[in-house]
Amino acid sequence: MKRYEPTDRTKVRRLPDRGRYDADVVHAILDEAPIAHVGFAAEGQPYVLPMIHGRIGARLYLHGAAGGRHLRALASGAPLCVTATLVDGLVLARSAFHHSMNYRCVVVLGAGAAVEGEEKLRALEAISERLVPGRWSDVRAPSAVEMKQTLVVSLDLKECSAKVRVGPPKDDEPDYALTMWAGVAPLRLAFGEPVPDPRLKPGTPLPAYLLKKLGR
Repeated sequence: MKRYEPTDRTKVRRLPDRGRYDADVVHAILDEAPIAHVGFAAEGQPYVLPMIHGRIGARLYLHGAAGGRHLRALASGAPLCVTATLVDGLVLARSAFHHSMNYRCVVVLGAGAAVEGEEKLRALEAISERLVPGRWSDVRAPSAVEMKQTLVVSLDLKECSAKVRVGPPKDDEPDYALTMWAGVAPLRLAFGEPVPDPRLKPGTPLPAYLLKKLGR
């Protein structure tokens, strides 16, 4: 099993038993998280932007408008910090102090670089397919003009780690004698009922990949 060796910047020091460095864990969190938050500095100003991402192997991809100054900054080779978080439940303890969350999160550090050609197209497909598998082959492919208007930035998954909390509350021993309810209230992200475009051609059915998401 591939493992990302922790560095001074990615080693989990606070509650180190929650640290995870296996590539399978890191990749699974990145693949499931709807968005990533990307931190960088441009012209002396720090920014953190929510972005849709995709992954192919050990490489992460971000995309946006080619004319956007923020995305150009990401492609310039400047240091980046990408984070992705999934909240799996609210941990309700017997004391206010020990309330927490069950979560899975990833931190990736590195430098971005613009990609072109076939890799760019494959990256855009990966971003689309990660969110709605099957959609890419069902729609019109990007035109040459649209590809030119889109900038795709890659980031190698070399320096990264995950942190995971699971399980019930961890109360102080005397508090276990208290009588209030304690435990975990699970949370999950789920597809709702699709809302058709008002200009959808009459009789157009929901595609199989959406029906699958809805459990039908």
